[in-house]
Amino acid sequence: MLDPIAVPVQKAVKQDAVARRRRMHRRHAKRRLTKVFVASATVFTLAVMLRPEAPTRADAASLAGASTTVTDSPAPAAAVRFSLARPAQLTAQPLWRPAGDVLKRGKASNTPALAFAPDTRSSERRESLSRWHRIYTYSTKYRIKPELARHIYDAATRAGIEPELGFRLVRVESVFDERAVSPAGALGLTQLMLGTAREFEPNVTRNELLTAEVNLRIGFRYLRGLIRDYKGDLKLALLVYNRGPAAVGRALAMGMSPANGYETIVTKGYRGRGTLD
Repeated sequence: MLDPIAVPVQKAVKQDAVARRRRMHRRHAKRRLTKVFVASATVFTLAVMLRPEAPTRADAASLAGASTTVTDSPAPAAAVRFSLARPAQLTAQPLWRPAGDVLKRGKASNTPALAFAPDTRSSERRESLSRWHRIYTYSTKYRIKPELARHIYDAATRAGIEPELGFRLVRVESVFDERAVSPAGALGLTQLMLGTAREFEPNVTRNELLTAEVNLRIGFRYLRGLIRDYKGDLKLALLVYNRGPAAVGRALAMGMSPANGYETIVTKGYRGRGTLD
């Protein structure tokens, strides 16, 4: 009769022996691979260091003279020379050098161990992807179409306005309605008066102000100029944008606050400066 305790013990001993054999095989295989790798690296480096050099003109002339004077001797063996000096253009380190030594050597010479030229195309792709990521983020945040979000984002950055402020302004002014017209005659996304728009572009028409590209370009330029004129006072610039410079100037001259709540609605939760520079 088998001992119920001995059977599991025997199984455990067999499993332990199998595991030891597997570990031993893995160690041997790793050693063999290491030897093969080192041997391959050595052969590669020797082949590079002992590569043949083309004979110079002086060598060619001397060989030609020797061939004219000695006709019965075989071709000279010096036609192909070998150099044991490390070639100057070989910037890569030997493959078996430890990584720490490679880094130390690169830092000591103030040059990287391996020099790579900057890839302008990859940086342009990353910038484009980052730009579209921000555009889609604003599109989702304000629940508008990506094309309209692209117009607002690009117009704000070109005018030097922070995109977040641009989106907030358009939301309060027109609720992102490109064809919005106020009872006072303000037009488009940024609710520009035709007279104000013609101060920046004299030939602009009413229909052009009802297009996103023209309206945003002029509206953000106007806001950027107000922020500059009022020395970076964003709330005062927004009040002038909303009420006009005459009304705000009269209130300030009378010692009254020109605030009407518009600037609070636009900047609620906003922590930026308003401009990119």
